Amino acid sequence: MGGVSLLALCPGAEYGAAKRWPAAYYAEVARHYITKGGQVILLGSAKDAPVTAQIAAAVNSPACQDLAGKTSIQDVLGLLVQATQVVSNDSGLMHVAAALGTPVIAVYGSSDPTYTPPLSDNAQILYLGLPCSPCFKRECPLGHLDCLKKITPQQVISLL
Repeated sequence: MGGVSLLALCPGAEYGAAKRWPAAYYAEVARHYITKGGQVILLGSAKDAPVTAQIAAAVNSPACQDLAGKTSIQDVLGLLVQATQVVSNDSGLMHVAAALGTPVIAVYGSSDPTYTPPLSDNAQILYLGLPCSPCFKRECPLGHLDCLKKITPQQVISLL
């Protein structure tokens, strides 16, 4: 993948749905990146494979590789180092990418970026700070997930 712009998407969040930006939004970002000539990889654990498969199906391009559950931690570290950019929920992979110095766009919903920020000068945080957030819940107690749904794919694309 040398020489090609590589976007790593990390759509999982072990804690729960209230920390996961919508799969359709990740897919829109991936499609945009691919139209600009880039490659996209989807990273996560085997538990994240259903959401990465959904994104890969929506993108439907050989330029998008779904690697969730198919890599060792050493493989993931190598891929995150090679990535031009990472887009991630507030998750373990976000913190790993930040620690490696890879540019990160971190999407926060139910959690608080002042408590668990990416520790990197190469990180950009998207957080709305709605009256209902941070709630620190695994599922949206109000049933709307506005803290994540109102962060648009275009906002992420504008930071790439």
